Amino acid sequence: MLTVILRRLAVSVPMIFVIASLTFLLINAIPGDPAIAILGPEATPAEYAAVREALGLNRPLIVQYADWLVSALQGDLGTSIRTNRPVVAMIAERMEVTVSLAVIAIIVTAVLGVLIGLVGALKGGWVGKTSQVVAILGTSVPNFWFGIVLVLLFAVGLGALPATGYAPLSSGVDVWAKHLVLPVAAIALAGIAGVARQTRASMNEVLGRDFIRTLMASGAPYSSVVFRHALRNAAIPVVTSLSFQFIGLLSGAIVVDQVFALPGLGAIMLVAMNGRDIPVVQGVVILTALLVIVVNLIVDLLNAWINPKVRS
Repeated sequence: MLTVILRRLAVSVPMIFVIASLTFLLINAIPGDPAIAILGPEATPAEYAAVREALGLNRPLIVQYADWLVSALQGDLGTSIRTNRPVVAMIAERMEVTVSLAVIAIIVTAVLGVLIGLVGALKGGWVGKTSQVVAILGTSVPNFWFGIVLVLLFAVGLGALPATGYAPLSSGVDVWAKHLVLPVAAIALAGIAGVARQTRASMNEVLGRDFIRTLMASGAPYSSVVFRHALRNAAIPVVTSLSFQFIGLLSGAIVVDQVFALPGLGAIMLVAMNGRDIPVVQGVVILTALLVIVVNLIVDLLNAWINPKVRS
């Protein structure tokens, strides 16, 4: 297992460097001038020039990149050109919201997705068909539309849950959880459907193998055959699918933050993109890339634990 970790880390470190470099270059290639975004269209050329000078934007791009990279390696992602605050501090303030949303959503996605997929693979009749319909609907419904429907139904109609906003964990677990129910449901729907379809397909494939029929014929308990042998063999593509769903959850968080007025990373990302706040955009992108790499490392370790062939 240690070999797997070291091998993945050896790949991840240069990957982070490539992502950080591409992020810097691509964001700087986007048309537009941060000075105009800050001062507006009515400022004079001298005022624009002064802002560019203050931000260091008139230096050669390679010099800007070298300075930024050295600072990033020291944990300094720069200062927001709109708020004049450290990017690291701005991201740290929003991390709790996004991490809470993403972690709970991926847990809900894994549990419900595998459960619905199992039902679809093991049960026939209306139960199995219902699980397939749920899986198809989940992939067809946009998360922002589903979020609006949830707000109208559970917040406006029933008044059971808050429509918008976020309560920190320090305000109480029940209050914190109530503010996350609707956003998690909206963002996890597509992931649940995707994992359910993957689980159902993998289980159907494994249940048709010879060793499963042999176990059944030898009188092994049905639950043991399904959960110990079939589900474990079907779990590898399901676990891999979960890593892709996590990436989708992070992308969907930008939209869900707007629907539910959550003060997460998606909210500051959108504001930063509209205002060409390059340091903030770079910081959020790099943090997101780090989260994806960490999740992929966890997925690789789970696959190695499930399948001994991966460890070799």
